Amino acid sequence: MATRRQFLVLSSTAALTGLLPEAPASAVGEVAQPHASYWHPATILDWDPATDRDARYNRSSVPLARRVVPARPANAHAHTGEARVQALVAYAPTSNNPAQGALDMNYYATNYWQYIDELVFWGGSASEGLILAPNPTVTDAAHRNGVRVIGNVFLPPTAYGGRIEWVRDLVRRDGDRFPVADKMVQVARHHGFDGWFLNQETAGGDARLTTDMRDFIAYLRRSGLRIIWYDAMTDSGSVSWQNALTARNQMFFTPSDEMFLNFWWSAQGLQSSAALARQLGRSPYDLASGVDVEANGYNTGVGWSALFPEGRPHTTSLGFYRPEWTFKSASGPADFYARDNRFWVGPNGDPADTTTTAAWKGIAHYVTELTPVTTLPFVTNFNTGHGRKFAVGGTVRSTQQWNNLALQDVLPTWRWSVTGTGTKVVPSLDWDDPYDGGTALKITGTPRSANDVRLFATALPLTGSSQFEIVHRTGTGPSRLQAVLRFGTTEEVLDLGGVSGAWRRSAFPLGEHAGATLTEITLRVLPGGPVTALIGRIGVLNPAMTPPAAPADPRAELVSRTDATTVSARLTWTRSPGQVRQYRVYKAGTERVFLGGTTNDAYFVPAIPLAAGETARIEVEAVSEAFDVSAPASLTITGTP
Repeated sequence: MATRRQFLVLSSTAALTGLLPEAPASAVGEVAQPHASYWHPATILDWDPATDRDARYNRSSVPLARRVVPARPANAHAHTGEARVQALVAYAPTSNNPAQGALDMNYYATNYWQYIDELVFWGGSASEGLILAPNPTVTDAAHRNGVRVIGNVFLPPTAYGGRIEWVRDLVRRDGDRFPVADKMVQVARHHGFDGWFLNQETAGGDARLTTDMRDFIAYLRRSGLRIIWYDAMTDSGSVSWQNALTARNQMFFTPSDEMFLNFWWSAQGLQSSAALARQLGRSPYDLASGVDVEANGYNTGVGWSALFPEGRPHTTSLGFYRPEWTFKSASGPADFYARDNRFWVGPNGDPADTTTTAAWKGIAHYVTELTPVTTLPFVTNFNTGHGRKFAVGGTVRSTQQWNNLALQDVLPTWRWSVTGTGTKVVPSLDWDDPYDGGTALKITGTPRSANDVRLFATALPLTGSSQFEIVHRTGTGPSRLQAVLRFGTTEEVLDLGGVSGAWRRSAFPLGEHAGATLTEITLRVLPGGPVTALIGRIGVLNPAMTPPAAPADPRAELVSRTDATTVSARLTWTRSPGQVRQYRVYKAGTERVFLGGTTNDAYFVPAIPLAAGETARIEVEAVSEAFDVSAPASLTITGTP
C-alpha cells in the first residue's frame, strides 16, 4: 500500500400585496456571508442556535430518501447487499467556507451518489476548529440521493498541533452526562445531518482516557446518530494504527456503528478483521478498509483481490479518503467529469462494461448501484448543482457562474450505458444550454442501429392519473427520439415527435399502468443520420391541480454593500405549507434575474445589482417537487452608500 497520509486539512486563512418590507444597505465592510460551522471541544459548549447568527443558514431540510436495488442492475459482476462505500471528502477549508454555495462553478459537485452509502464531511485544523458540521447544501444533495452525511471530529497528531487536553475536553463527564456529546447531538439535529466520524490521532492518552472515550462513543450513539470510529487510538491510550480490527481497538468498534481501518491493511489482516467482527456479533461490512486516493486517484494501487475476492463474498466495506481528487487534479469541469466517471465507473465509461486489463476497474465493477427514485413525483432537470448560467423554464435568468448542491437534481443512474451495434451516440451533461438549472442532458452522434441510452432505475408505483413528461429540443433534422418505459418485463415505447428547434414539452398519460411499478426510463435513438438532442427535463408525476402556496413574511436581516454597484443580503421567510422542493430568489424588473436558491427558509444572496440610492424588489418563490411554482412573496431593499 501507499505510504499513509495524515488525516489533515490545512485551512485557508411580506406580504404578497400592499406595502412591502424594506431594508437599507448597511455600511461598507459589515460582513453578511454565513459560513459552515466548526468548533473546538470547549467552544462547542457555548454554541446556541438562538445566538449563532449563521445557525439558520446552516440547516438542511431534505429528508433521507429511501434507496433500492434496480430491477435490472447494470453489472452482473457487482455484488448487492455486501460492501458499503464511505467517502471522506473535503469540500473546502475549515474556516471561511460559505454555507450555501458561491458564485463560482469550480466546485466538487458530487454526483455519483448511487455508489456511496455515507459521506463524511472531512476537515479540521488545530488552529481553527476540530469539530465540523457539514454544509447544508452537501446534506441536501446527499439526502435527496439516499446517502447519509456524517460530521467530523479531527483530533490531530501532536506534530500537527494536536493537544491531549482537547481529547480530554471532548470526553469530559458531568455526572452521567457528556456535555460535548450533548452539544454534538444538538448540532446534528439542528443542522440536519446523520452522525459523527471520530478521528482521534493525538498521542499522550492513557487507560482512563480510553475508558472515557469508549463510554463517550456509547453515549453519543444512544442518541440515534450514526458513529464511525477511525483506527488510531488503542486500548492503552496510545496512537498505534492497527490497519485491522484487533484486540487493541475492538473496545472502540463495539460501541460504534462502523470502523474505518487505516490504509496499511493486508489480505490476511482483512480476513482476520472480518472473522473477529463476526465473533463480536457484527457484520464484517461494518468495517471500511481505507484507501487513500488523495494524491493519485484511480492511479492508486489497491489490493482489490483482498477486499473483493473473485467468486467470493466481499471481505469488508470500502472507505475512500479524499475522492475529490477527480476535481482537484482536473484542468476544468469537463476534465473533472471525465475523471469522476473513470473513478466510479472505470475506463470504459460504462457501468455495464467494466471488463478491462486496467487495475482500476471502477467501483461499478464491485458494488451494485442504488436508486432513490422510489416515490412520486420524480422530476429531474439534470441539474448537477453548479454551472456557468442558470435557466428557469427554458429562459436563462442568470449568466453568473455558481455552485449550490442544494439545487442538484437526481442524476442518471447509469453514466453511461448505451446499447446498440456499430457506432453509438454519446450522452453527456451540458452546461451551455440548460432548461432549468445549470445543466441539460446532451446526446450526439450518428447511430448505426437503434441505441438505448439507459438513464434511470426507478421503483415508482403508478396511479390512474400518473403521466410521463419530457422536455427536449433538437437540431434541424428529425429527432428520432423515443422514450422507453419499462414495467418489470414489459415495455412501452413513446414517440417524442419530430423537429423541435425550441424546447418542447410532451406529456404521456400512464393511467393504463395504474397499480404497476415503473422500473426503468430509457431514451432510444433511432438510426438515420446525425443526432443532436438536448433533454431538459424528465418526470413521472401526478399533475398538481394547484401550485404551492407562497412563502410568507420575507425579510432582509442584513444588507451589505460589496462594491459601488452590488450589495449582498441575508434573507429569511416563513416556509410555505406542505412539501416544497426549494425556494428561488429573484430580482424583479424588466428582466427577471435569478439570484439563488435553497431548500431552507433563509438564504444569503451574495450579489444583487444595486447602485447607491436605487431600490430593488426581491421576490421569493416556492417550488414544488414537480417544479410547480407559487406566487412570489416580495420585499424591497435600498442601496445606500
